Amino acid sequence: MQRVGYAAILLFAVLVLNFALMHLAPGDIADTIAGDMGGADAEVMAEIRRSYGLDLPVWEQLIKYLGGVLHFDLGYSFYFNMPVVTLLLERVPATLLLVVAAQILAISVGVLLGVIAARQPNGMASHVVTLIALFGFSAPVFWTGIMLLITFSLWVPIFPVAGMQDVTIDGNWFERMLDVGRHLVLPVITLASVFLALYSRLCRASMLEVLGSDYIRTARAKGLSTREVVVKHALKNALNPVVTLAGLQFSAVVSGAVLVETVFSWPGLGTLALQSIIARDTPTILGILFFSALVVVVANLLTDLVLRMIDPRIRSSDS
Repeated sequence: MQRVGYAAILLFAVLVLNFALMHLAPGDIADTIAGDMGGADAEVMAEIRRSYGLDLPVWEQLIKYLGGVLHFDLGYSFYFNMPVVTLLLERVPATLLLVVAAQILAISVGVLLGVIAARQPNGMASHVVTLIALFGFSAPVFWTGIMLLITFSLWVPIFPVAGMQDVTIDGNWFERMLDVGRHLVLPVITLASVFLALYSRLCRASMLEVLGSDYIRTARAKGLSTREVVVKHALKNALNPVVTLAGLQFSAVVSGAVLVETVFSWPGLGTLALQSIIARDTPTILGILFFSALVVVVANLLTDLVLRMIDPRIRSSDS
């Protein structure tokens, strides 16, 4: 419960800070509306700001906004002409699908590569994992996405170019799921590439440390097979730093999704954020920032829960 209280305080601080930063930035929705109208005089601009409540003092706007958040009201999108909550609910599933799938792929493949490299630290497998990690670290996410797009959508047209689904498909739910899966492959690989490199290197280092410990030597002396030693004894303890890093890196995964969604025209929060920033749609931007912070906080709470499940020492230290 204490961690939940800290999370609530953190979300409140994020709300206030984001609101303050957005109102310190130059320009607002009135400038965008005036630009679409071809220009407006001072009187018209003042009327636009009054109609949207932008003429109120900043502190009064903040109190009004916080009161709305408490009632699950994130405001009204001036640009998209609908409630922000409705707009987010339309885009959230696509972003969550991309982010969660990328994390699962990065953790599972990263741990697998790390274990393979740790079993033969000076072998060819370890060198290959190091090369993969170096490529993942050095290649920008948008560059990786563009290269995959050119290779597997244009040169070798295996996967779709953009979007989340083919609107011409009018089949059953299974066919539509397969279509979404085909659209998901390249964005997930792109987003997972950087974090796969992180997890594989960390898992390799952690496994090497655990494999050199006394209880592992004792397990081998008892005649246990290499597979039993690695899977049942070493891997469980070596996963702790990987799980911790995965929780800490979730914010980076969410921010990386913005670039990936832009490259692949994925209809999620990243594309919505870009459109809202260009339109200076402050309520929508604030809603996206709040939801992103909420996802990161929940991910960190789940990380603590998973650590307690895989490591009994953490449970005993808290009791």
